[in-house]
Amino acid sequence: MDSDAILFLLALGPASAVGFYWAMHRHYRNTDKSHAFEHETAVEVLALTGAEADRKVDEIRGTRSPRIQGDNVGDHRQRVQPM
Repeated sequence: MDSDAILFLLALGPASAVGFYWAMHRHYRNTDKSHAFEHETAVEVLALTGAEADRKVDEIRGTRSPRIQGDNVGDHRQRVQPM
């Protein structure tokens, strides 16, 4: 082999690595196709007032019980209904 062919083969390795990295970056990042939420989406802020139907039901302070009253963890058939 002449020296030009050897230099070509030596340069082919790093060039193919750079090309592979660029292709994977473009494939997984899609920066040119991604949605720019900050610029393309209108955000409306509504008043943070409670609705008239909201009412306080109960207040629990601390964590005295490790379980929630009325849970159905032990009864699988009650939790999962067949369709």
